[in-house]
Amino acid sequence: MSIAERLVELGISLPKPTGPAASYSNCVQTGNLLYVSGKGPVAGLSEIPKGKLGREFTSQQGAQFARLAGLDILAAVEQHLGSLDRVSQVVKLQGFINATEEFEQHPEVLDGCSTLMVEVFGDKGLHARSVFGAMSLRANLPLVIDSIFEVSE
Repeated sequence: MSIAERLVELGISLPKPTGPAASYSNCVQTGNLLYVSGKGPVAGLSEIPKGKLGREFTSQQGAQFARLAGLDILAAVEQHLGSLDRVSQVVKLQGFINATEEFEQHPEVLDGCSTLMVEVFGDKGLHARSVFGAMSLRANLPLVIDSIFEVSE
């Protein structure tokens, strides 16, 4: 089954990928590794969420935001590669969570994106990851996730 067919089976529609906001690229490929710039939960939304986890948002809302950021990541990868079938492995996700000092559910928030990758790619979606709390993020987004993929020709 192709990844496009898998997305249909899962009822997932990818948004139009967000573009870079400054002098950088959405994706940079070197050899068989594809690095994807940080994505927040903004693609396809009419209102962009702003605020901190633990104050304006719960960890459950954060997990949904991480899933939305994951959809933008997948859209950027598809745009760059032409097909998600070229992904041979999701290598790493790195999440930055805009959170209050007391917030401790960072891993549960990033699970929203991690779970999406496994749903879409199966075993090829299992990845290494890091998650960090941040005092602030660009545009006061609740989170930003960057990622690395192994790709085939």
